[in-house]
Amino acid sequence: MQTLEQEIQTFIDSIRPPANIRNKVDISYCLKNNTLTIHEIRPCWRDSAKTTDNPVAKAKYIKSKDIWKIYWQQATGKWEAYGPQPECPSLQTFFRLLQNDPHGCFWG
Repeated sequence: MQTLEQEIQTFIDSIRPPANIRNKVDISYCLKNNTLTIHEIRPCWRDSAKTTDNPVAKAKYIKSKDIWKIYWQQATGKWEAYGPQPECPSLQTFFRLLQNDPHGCFWG
């Protein structure tokens, strides 16, 4: 059985762009205090020697309910519950939402 970190890393590896363009765009994550944040990493438009780390999606594990709450970030930078499905029972469900993104909330 995979650990939580292994499960997340397997998903991230499956959606990362090919190695030859990762200097232009890449995907990463941060797991802290039961909150998983998926990030897109790109060079800064003003200085390509620097990178910007743009959060794409967030999932927070609620242990008492055994669910993951799903969030997307508005253009204002404010995180909001993902309206079409604000909760999901597993990380796999969250990962499917991210990959499909039927409403264009996560990847634009």
